[in-house]
Amino acid sequence: AEPTPHTGKTHLKNLCLQYQLYLLLNSHLLGLLKNETGLTIFFLCAYLPKTAAGHCKWTEVLKDLEQIKTSEDIDVSLYTANTDEDKECQEPVIRCFFLEMKVILHECYIKNCSKTQDVFNILKNGNASFENNQMNSTTSKKCKECEEYEEKNFTEFIQNFVKVIQRECK
Repeated sequence: AEPTPHTGKTHLKNLCLQYQLYLLLNSHLLGLLKNETGLTIFFLCAYLPKTAAGHCKWTEVLKDLEQIKTSEDIDVSLYTANTDEDKECQEPVIRCFFLEMKVILHECYIKNCSKTQDVFNILKNGNASFENNQMNSTTSKKCKECEEYEEKNFTEFIQNFVKVIQRECK
């Protein structure tokens, strides 16, 4: 998944690239590398793009999905998106899964499920990943509404949700 233009990591990577370009263009690279600050900034900037690119924003969600997938006290039918939707519909599909997670959370509050905290964490981490990220209206018109998907049991829902998130993390 591509980072949004306004994320902190993207801004920091751009700043690092600008700094490295500045060093090279002004031919002060060796001079600045002699002092501790120049060395620190250079190495941090060289390391940063690898760590930012290697991180998936859905890692915590995947961990919690693994925690709840074997839950036997969650018994609901949920609109379940297909795992083979067009790439351009990936974001609306993920949003549908999170909307259905609200149904699961509601059910857990009623039945006092053993996995209520994990379900809550999935929603919390999902909302954080979508923060400041408005969906493109032309994309969403091409994609199905959540209610257009077939209703499936909890186990199938979680299996599909995990597959879609894993595909997003590749």
